[in-house]
Amino acid sequence: MLSDPTCKNAKPKDKNYRLADEKGLYLEVRPNGSKYLRMKYRYGGKEKLLALGVYPETSLKEARAKRDDARKQLEQGIDPGENRKAMKAAQTADGETFEVIAREWFLKFQPTWAASHADKIITRLEKDVFPWLGVRPIATINAPEILAVIRRIEGRGALDTAHRALQNCGQVFRYAVATGRAERDPSSDLRGALPPCKREHFAALTEPKAVGELLRAIDGFQGTFTVQCALRLSPLLFVRPGELRQAEWKDIDLDAAEWRYVTSKTKTEHLVPLASQAVAILRELHSLTGQGRHVFPGRDPHKAMSEAAVNAALERMGYDTKREVTGHGFRAMARTMLHETLGFPAEVIEHQLAHKVPDALGNAYNRTKFIEQRKAMMQRWADYLDSLKVGAQVIPIKRGAAK
Repeated sequence: MLSDPTCKNAKPKDKNYRLADEKGLYLEVRPNGSKYLRMKYRYGGKEKLLALGVYPETSLKEARAKRDDARKQLEQGIDPGENRKAMKAAQTADGETFEVIAREWFLKFQPTWAASHADKIITRLEKDVFPWLGVRPIATINAPEILAVIRRIEGRGALDTAHRALQNCGQVFRYAVATGRAERDPSSDLRGALPPCKREHFAALTEPKAVGELLRAIDGFQGTFTVQCALRLSPLLFVRPGELRQAEWKDIDLDAAEWRYVTSKTKTEHLVPLASQAVAILRELHSLTGQGRHVFPGRDPHKAMSEAAVNAALERMGYDTKREVTGHGFRAMARTMLHETLGFPAEVIEHQLAHKVPDALGNAYNRTKFIEQRKAMMQRWADYLDSLKVGAQVIPIKRGAAK
């Protein structure tokens, strides 16, 4: 840890250098003798820096207090750097500008989004919208001005980003209307102004013979045991790839055959019943990684496996992750085959995928709904995959037979 004498006596060198405190705080000493207190943190999978002050004008004690406040924001799902920008914009702006209200909207909803999703939104606004609309009073912005901004994005060939930027602008305007800062959402006048996007779905295999070949290839994978286990569990569990690689042992009850965690996309509690085959794989893996936090640790045992590990393994096995199969494609594989081949009801499958499925009572998602059907479905799915692996022919069940 740093101390005031250490900070005071730190001498400049030919290049910048850092003296570490703890919990991300450090002192950066520059060749001209200036000393800056900084905090290093991660948000949305990216490393970021937060300026805490210039030493000694800002004391070490003050910097630690600011660091602790930033860490509390991170625990709440808020990026402290973005929070500071929003506060600064609100203090310096002349009136209710687009940027002020956009940052206010962003901070309000940021805790409900996955960190990576939130980072994409604010980056998109900062790069493509704020430079042209940021300083404008939001109530004075009209549809042609918004279209000009969106056309710039489209003009560089980023049509999907243009659509998303327009969607974000609409969300900001509607928030302004709801909070009394604007009369209407002018972006709604631009419906149809952009050509539609050709959506690329995640590559997935859904033909039984091809799935069987893939499962046999996974069993023969020549790589680390941890990655092989992740590959073997991917089709069995069909959770989002990021949720699988970041799985923690504390959330898994092998005796109860359950995995409980909070989903990365909807921030809801989710329950994954574990088929006997999945339990067997996890028990074997527990002997190797069970003493640590992560089920699938990376090269650094304190961090989860790389997000590219599963796709990289599929490519090593000879699969094209653009056209044939990808880590996320196991979800589409399960959704299609569980319904069309095994006959399970769509609403049961959607709940197991942790998708929001509104019912007559308005409930968007309930982690225990259809739980008995889901337990049976997950075991039936695992047994079906085993049959495909050995090349057995499975006759599709008539719709509704698996209810």
